[in-house]
Amino acid sequence: MRAAVMGSPIAHSLSPCLHRAAYAAMGLAGWSYEAIECDEAALPETLRRLRPVRGEAPGDGDAWAGLSLTMPLKRAVLPLLDSVTEPVVEVGGANTVVFRDGAAHGHNTDVHGVRQALVEAGVPAPGSATVLGGGATAASALAALRGLGLQAATLLVRDPARAGETAEAAERIGVALSVETFDKLDAALRVDLVVSTLPGGAADAYAEALAGVPALFDVVYSPWPTRAASAVRAAGGTVVGGFAMLLHQAVRQVELMTGRTDVPVEAMRAAGEAELLRRATRTG
Repeated sequence: MRAAVMGSPIAHSLSPCLHRAAYAAMGLAGWSYEAIECDEAALPETLRRLRPVRGEAPGDGDAWAGLSLTMPLKRAVLPLLDSVTEPVVEVGGANTVVFRDGAAHGHNTDVHGVRQALVEAGVPAPGSATVLGGGATAASALAALRGLGLQAATLLVRDPARAGETAEAAERIGVALSVETFDKLDAALRVDLVVSTLPGGAADAYAEALAGVPALFDVVYSPWPTRAASAVRAAGGTVVGGFAMLLHQAVRQVELMTGRTDVPVEAMRAAGEAELLRRATRTG
């Protein structure tokens, strides 16, 4: 069976390392996982080409079991799917495609990844939160926080006009959302938890302001720690990194694609941490 992560750019993805480690530990010798460069324009044809014919199932050699999706495909894939789960509907994005009986089924494991990362780090359910960035990951973060009991949040974006999909997701999820621009940053940081869904390096400019927050969840995992994470940690705050989210959402993806529940979390964690160390050593 075959699986892959798709997005653009994709060369940096840690997903192949995590999934391959799971397959090895689970004894899935016939399974492979690769990275495929794919943008929104190429997605329909790529998905059509990879979709198994009806009747193929796990064990059918080179049949495709599923796909992990990253930027910019999580929302673009929705019209191309045959079915979606409730979390996909709520957040308006799918990061996982599972192929069964010739059909493509959409799932969202990012919500699970965010929630598990916070729980694992011992971050208490926040009474207030601010999310930086308004993309698909921001919507998943809001859903995860709602699952932990959060009822209201602030979304900080550069352009409110581009946050419409995330605002709609918040309404479906049941989070009262206030959308503000970054000139309101100082006021928006008077919360229990800040979640940065900004791409690598984008939050560095706000590191000094973020230093005083009680807890920061930064979805970046490489290079780590980010300047923002270092500032919060130095000031005594709690920091949760993006690797924990990536790990736990990948665990759920392996479950969905293989149909098994005995996914080796610690083997995947060790493989991912070793790869991140290798990359840091190589670039350092």
